[in-house]
Formats: sequence, structure tokens, C-alpha cells
Amino acid sequence: MSRFFSEKLKRLTPYTPGEQPKDMKYIKLNTNESPFKPSENAINCAKKATESLNLYPDPECRQLTEKIASLLGVDYDEVLVTNGSDEILNFAFIAFCDAACGAAFPDITYGFYPVFADLNGVEYTKIPLNDDFTVDISKYFNLNKTIFIANPNAPTGIALTQNEIEEILKNNPCNVVVIDEAYVDFGGQSCVPLIKKYDNLLVTQTFSKSRSMAGARLGFGVGSKEIIKDLNTVKYSTNPYNINKMTMAAGIGILEDNDYVLNNCKEIIKNREFTVKELEKLGFVLTNSKTNFVFAKHLKISGKQLYLKLKENGILVRHFDKPKISEYNRITIGTLDEMKILISTTKKILEENE
Repeated sequence: MSRFFSEKLKRLTPYTPGEQPKDMKYIKLNTNESPFKPSENAINCAKKATESLNLYPDPECRQLTEKIASLLGVDYDEVLVTNGSDEILNFAFIAFCDAACGAAFPDITYGFYPVFADLNGVEYTKIPLNDDFTVDISKYFNLNKTIFIANPNAPTGIALTQNEIEEILKNNPCNVVVIDEAYVDFGGQSCVPLIKKYDNLLVTQTFSKSRSMAGARLGFGVGSKEIIKDLNTVKYSTNPYNINKMTMAAGIGILEDNDYVLNNCKEIIKNREFTVKELEKLGFVLTNSKTNFVFAKHLKISGKQLYLKLKENGILVRHFDKPKISEYNRITIGTLDEMKILISTTKKILEENE
């Protein structure tokens, strides 16, 4: 770092994205992207938007926001569109955490939460998961902190029910509860309907996973009108034109093709079920994933060794070095053909390891 770098940031440990090696062609199962392209309508809408790139995009994202609100059954001013769900998560740390109100989240969860906390100078508490990686909701009662929960969680894939989330909301009436639903479309239960009942709830979602738009960077938050107004204050104080025209247009296009999205989700869920069964046949232990990935370990080969062997064979999965989960690998669900290659390659690696 340079001698000019701010003292308050010198100890910041940045988020580490999934690796993107270019040395060979890989089957990419490490960053939870969709194996399906955006719909043709979304692509054509994005192309059309290039004709007016000389003009700024609509800072309100009105048409896109209206479509999201209509799809979810909420009001226009209960939605805020952002540059990926990461942006609205950062906005939430800025808006709802300070010296008097810290943050709390699980010790094993999305790796950006502690980064956002450190970036914004927010004190935070990591709450341990149970031994089976489930969330003990009672540990989140009356914390007097802003709570962040990925539901379903990552990298474990395990989901809380809407009723369990509601218990957390009931027991934190004076603090905001942020439910990060990046993976909810693959078998989770959305808490969006609860925003009408609880004014302390913010739900975040993304177009990166189920809507095949990871490369476009588009997300949104849903909450009470007052919470969205707070977040808009942060947005207009940082980057009013946070969504570019092509991304906005593609988002509108993909929402017009919701059946396409739902069918892709069904296909991914089916491929996930196939993968779980085949991995279990090979002796793997897996969590009950409700996402577009599985979280798996094998008793006869370490997580790190399997990750490296798969990489040697042209398959990328995600390995984490944290002690509690170092024996596991997170494996994105791709096409059926990709999953069959994963299974056959893994079987070969296990045989060679005997």
C-alpha cells in the first residue's frame, strides 16, 4: 500500500471473489453463476439501450422498479434498485449501523458482511452456527444490533423458514433485520410479504443467480417506505446513477420473461437433486441445500485436496480455509452434462486416492 493510504483502512481485509483463472478452459462451478444465458428478450433490450448511451440513465430506475414491485406485490416506494445486492447491503451498513448500533451476523456466512462492517467502521458480533451449520434463532433475540442473515445461507445452503425469521423480527423491534435472499428462488421461502407487517425488515435480492445476470450487476432491496427512503438518502449521497442503461434494460427484459426464469430454477433444482444423490453414492456428506450449490465433504479426502485435484482436471469449485468448513467444498450447480462430468471426475479422483 502507498504511504497515502488512510490509517483507518490499513487493516482492512478485502473480500476475495471466486478465482477466474485463464490458463485453460474450465467447467466453472465456483461462483454460483447460472449455467443459462439471460433470455433473448433481456439481451435484445440491453442492445437497444446502447443507442442512447450518450445520455444518463434514469436515476429512479422507474420502469424497472415498477416491474419489481408488481412482481413482488409491493408498492413502488418499497423497492430500491442497486448495483448488485452488494451495494444495498453496503447501504444498510452505512444507514443502520454506527457507534451506538453495531452489527451481528453468523460466523459462517457471506464473506462480504465483515468487510462492509470494517469498511464503515462498524463494530460487529459473529454468532456461531450450530454444529450442523444451522442458525439458532434464539441467539439473535434482543441484540440491540442491526442483524444480517443470508437466507438461505452461504456457503452452507441451509434455509430458515419464514416463521423463524419472523421470530427474529419480533424479538428485535427497535433494530433493522436484513435478510439477504440472494438464493431464495432455489427452494427458500421469501420474507418479502413480511415487510407489510414489520417496519424493521429489509429484504435484499439479486439478479445474479436465478435471473442469469451476474455480469450485469443488478440487485434490489424491499422494505418499508421509511427504510427505503433512508437507503435512497445514502444512494443519492454516493452515486445517483448507480444502474447503467444496459443493465436496467436487461433487468426489465428478464422480468418480462419470468416463466423463463422459473423454468431455469426448476432445471437447476433438478440438477441439484441429481448431484446430491450421486455424491452421496460416492460417500459424501452434504448439507440440506436450498440454493444453486451444494456444500459437501468426504471422509477419505480433504476438502483442499479434492479442490486442487478437480482444478487439475479442469473443474473449479470453491474451497474455504476457515477451520469449521475446511473439509467442505461449495459446488455450483451447472448443466446436467457439467454435473455428470463433475461426478465422473470425482469418482476417478477418489479411486486414485485409495
